[in-house]
Amino acid sequence: MAATSYNIYGTKVLACSPDGKKVRTDRDAVELIGEAYEHEARWIVIPTERFEDAFFQLHTRIAGEIIGKFAVYKMRVAIVGDISRHTEASSSLRAFVYESNRGNQVWFLANIEEFNLRLERARASA
Repeated sequence: MAATSYNIYGTKVLACSPDGKKVRTDRDAVELIGEAYEHEARWIVIPTERFEDAFFQLHTRIAGEIIGKFAVYKMRVAIVGDISRHTEASSSLRAFVYESNRGNQVWFLANIEEFNLRLERARASA
């Protein structure tokens, strides 16, 4: 299933399907960024199913490489789904998620509804 784009609260979003290609490397991130540019999206929503467990293990540095690529291209990303088993196992990941969610570049959220709500709040406070 392909990614879909939509506009919500004046923001163009590219929502990836859960069953798409895994995001394993920064090159995979660049492919998603290219697709987002084609759709003129400002945000990419990626379901947690698109990541392997190694992404959530910070010592592998995979998350840093992938998220770093999104930052370099000034593309915002929301990682959507249940990551509780990963955050329960790692205080470092828990802190990383907390700090990410305080900003406006990377969000870790439970579901797409939570993402849409955060966008609505961000628009209201702007």
